[in-house]
Amino acid sequence: MKQFISWLDDIFTAVKTVADGLAVTMRYWLSTYDPQRRTYTEKFEYPELPVPVAARYRGFHRYDLSTCIACDQCAKACPVDCIYINKERVEGAKGFRVDCFAIDYSKCMFCALCVEPCPVDCIFMGATHDLSCYSRDGCIVDFSRLPLETAWGRATLNPTAVAQSKVIAEPVHGGPNQ
Repeated sequence: MKQFISWLDDIFTAVKTVADGLAVTMRYWLSTYDPQRRTYTEKFEYPELPVPVAARYRGFHRYDLSTCIACDQCAKACPVDCIYINKERVEGAKGFRVDCFAIDYSKCMFCALCVEPCPVDCIFMGATHDLSCYSRDGCIVDFSRLPLETAWGRATLNPTAVAQSKVIAEPVHGGPNQ
């Protein structure tokens, strides 16, 4: 009999705890309910129109391949090692040719520590907030293989451009010394 009473007491405590939690949830829901509130896509017309972001928003990077000198300062400053740079020395001239400038966005924490050490300001944080993909391979963006307008930061970085860049066999630009 003592076990039965203890069991009923445990059930009562569990039901009371759930009811208290639901009461708190309902109280906050009723106090913040707005019948005039619209859905996110009604308010911002996403994805047709870009979502407004704050001026100092740290979105997906913009990278200007034409000014990069392949100094590796951004890759050295990255705390999570998500920036990969392959470069080759240009024969008969000074400097390097950038074969690959890739950022793995599955690792990137958008801290902007890669922006400050760049001596020629070729990498900076953009305003793009969405780069949806269905696989982890889609999270690796090789800026040297993107279309020129996108790689140079003049067009938006989007999943379609990233997917098309993985089809290209050669880099689209030889670097600033070519």
